[in-house]
Amino acid sequence: MEKKRVVVTGIGAVSPVGNDAQTTWENIIAGKSGIGPLTRLNADDYPAKVAAEVKDFDPETYLERKEARKMDRFTHYAIAASLMAVKDAGLTIDEHNANRVGVWIGSGIGGMETFENQFQMFQKRGYRRVSPFFVPMMIPDMATGQVSIALGAKGVNSCTVTACATGTNSIGDAFKVIQRGDADVMVTGGAEAPITQMSVAGFCANTALTTNPDPETASRPFDANRDGFVIGEGAGIVVLEELEYALRRGATIYAELIGYGSTGDAYHITAPAPGGEGGARAMKLALADGGLEPADIDYINAHGTSTPYNDKFETMAVKDVFGEHAYKLAISSTKSMTGHLLGAAGGVEAIISILSIKEGIIPPTIHYETPDPECDLDYVANKARTRDVRAALSNSLGFGGHNATILFKKYEA
Repeated sequence: MEKKRVVVTGIGAVSPVGNDAQTTWENIIAGKSGIGPLTRLNADDYPAKVAAEVKDFDPETYLERKEARKMDRFTHYAIAASLMAVKDAGLTIDEHNANRVGVWIGSGIGGMETFENQFQMFQKRGYRRVSPFFVPMMIPDMATGQVSIALGAKGVNSCTVTACATGTNSIGDAFKVIQRGDADVMVTGGAEAPITQMSVAGFCANTALTTNPDPETASRPFDANRDGFVIGEGAGIVVLEELEYALRRGATIYAELIGYGSTGDAYHITAPAPGGEGGARAMKLALADGGLEPADIDYINAHGTSTPYNDKFETMAVKDVFGEHAYKLAISSTKSMTGHLLGAAGGVEAIISILSIKEGIIPPTIHYETPDPECDLDYVANKARTRDVRAALSNSLGFGGHNATILFKKYEA
């Protein structure tokens, strides 16, 4: 059976560098960081002192106050980004197409803030004072559920939970739904609101977070002095459409999604497999799925968390896949500006990859000062670069040994 072509027609984001996709993109290419002092929690309680927090976001811009109170923050972000993406796509969902419009939005940890607040209530006042909305607010699939209700989308409705690979896996999984003919449109990506007491405590306990208190240098992917990631929050959502469906309704096309690779390390719960071999296989699968050769790729939006092992092994994986072409590729980690949005990272980074193709601009890796001999590729240090981008990969790697890669290219009729 011939695979259907899938294109991107809408984008929406809530991120530490902007509460919409365009502002996020403009700040990313300007090298502006959204990382600052940790304010959502008492920083004195943690060795991590910085975070990439969403700023000046009001859920009541998108939701009635009564409804917003029945949702966790990660769902607020998902609904906002989804409504923006659908509006950007100029998509009307009604009785004529609702059954063919699906939603696939993932979250790595779901409503952690709700869980903490309700557990404290339970301890103080007993079960009768726990909110009847506790479970529906907390479970990770509720972003997808609430978005489908908000949009009236009645097609495929699912949620991927693969830690930090969630956003990329979600988009890849939604891509396959359209490719095999089960939907015409998918609203897809990731959402996360993990700046909570227990999330930050847990990541501090396993020493994943940077203890660098300086927001200017805390997230420095591929730099020799990197020492951990900066926790972030937000959502990144794209509208995917079957090409003929998009053309019939006169949609504007940003790029074409042509490949997806997903693998497991079968190695360790948090550490990547030696040499990044699982990530390398994901990239190879995405290339094969999209029918491209390594030399066809111009840009990789790296997972690039600013942790010692991840950046080293991702670099090794790129060398394994691309050989000599690895040194001609432009690679950047936009986590240097957004921090790590966990399950939402792949959604926001997909948007950045799509816009790099559309605009012909490659975003920088900021705070890159001291080269690491083991990370010796072109990381587009500190300043965006104008370059024709024909095809771009976006990588995400998650706790549990999850590896995901999606492949976008310029749309050609």
